[in-house]
Amino acid sequence: MKHINQTLLLLMATTQLLTCASLPEVTDKTAADILGNPGYQAISFGGYRENSRAIQPTIPQLKEDLLILSAMGIKLLRTYNVYYDEAANLLAAIRQLKQENKNFEMYLMLGAWIDCKNAWTDLPPDHHAESEKNAAEIDRAVDLANQYPDIVKIIAVGNEAMVKWAERYYVQPGVILKWVNHLQNLKKQGELPATLWITSSDNFASWGGGDSSYHVADLNHLIEAVDYISMHTYPMHDTHYNPAFWGTRKDEAGMTDLEKTEAAMLRARDYAKMQYEQVVRYMKSLGVNKPVHIGETGWATSCNELYGNSGSRAVDEYKSAVYYHHIRTWTDAARITCFYFEAFDEPWKDAANPGGSENHFGLFTVQGQAKYALWYLVDAGRFDGLTRGGKPITKTLNGDKAALMKTVKPPVSDER
Repeated sequence: MKHINQTLLLLMATTQLLTCASLPEVTDKTAADILGNPGYQAISFGGYRENSRAIQPTIPQLKEDLLILSAMGIKLLRTYNVYYDEAANLLAAIRQLKQENKNFEMYLMLGAWIDCKNAWTDLPPDHHAESEKNAAEIDRAVDLANQYPDIVKIIAVGNEAMVKWAERYYVQPGVILKWVNHLQNLKKQGELPATLWITSSDNFASWGGGDSSYHVADLNHLIEAVDYISMHTYPMHDTHYNPAFWGTRKDEAGMTDLEKTEAAMLRARDYAKMQYEQVVRYMKSLGVNKPVHIGETGWATSCNELYGNSGSRAVDEYKSAVYYHHIRTWTDAARITCFYFEAFDEPWKDAANPGGSENHFGLFTVQGQAKYALWYLVDAGRFDGLTRGGKPITKTLNGDKAALMKTVKPPVSDER
């Protein structure tokens, strides 16, 4: 995210307060207007504050979160399913904020979760058949898109639903293709807005950017069927699973630890760019040329396992901030929408292991503390008057940069 001249920001805020009554109403945008537009920053969102999704975030809680995200320039959110109340509550919260302030602007990429047969049960998952629950999930997504056409601009069919390491639930590309075609047909029949864009959000390999085992006819047809490709890239995970790009090089031995860290983070950015380019290359090899955006990328701030100090030493608040700003700078310049993962820490994701990385991908803690990536926005007063859970938005570590830097360790050594 670009740094903004703070004097200009203050003048703009003051002018808005003085002239609010005379400002024109926000003009409704389509996915074609929003995607690829750096003025519409995107983020992955889950509003869960407890260690179980049985406790759904309330509309007042979601409104708190929306105001925080709006203050940092976010105008496009991504959700993951509609079988819980969260997505419907989020849409209601956005509509309420729009009614309260005609200049409030927020749109949604609505996720419809897709599973294989027997997913998340004690039975062996059948990756060649789909769950009977998928049809109801799609129907709910259609209903919400029609109830909130001013907010829902994209439907994503499945999340990492084709990648084969999603062993508990992945499906074959033909299942995703079936539901994408179904939604595209509803658009043609006038049963969904014609400007609604349809995609699936999946790992770069699932979009043809990796192993050739994914290069099947149904994937090729899917690439032709979607309105754009939403691909995921996670260099942080590959500091453990595919670490060739990560470790400190021999020719970096004379660098300071911080210089080694900075060099590794540049390589991490380039690794994400490489995976993006591989997806684009495969798409174009099929004679297709349509937008490719990033449905997920992120960097955790804490981990007690693979990516922590006993593993690849990839995660801390400093490295997370460096990655965040590298990714925003690249994607803004390239006019690629990036749904950065994610807005707030969600402790339900690895409830049995509070120190697990999945609980710590947020730019904010559960308590509403801004992590290092966003300290500069706290300094700018961007969150003044806003709260999460009734608490003001403050900095992690009380803003003590020296204490933060003591947690930063350089990447593990590389023999090359």
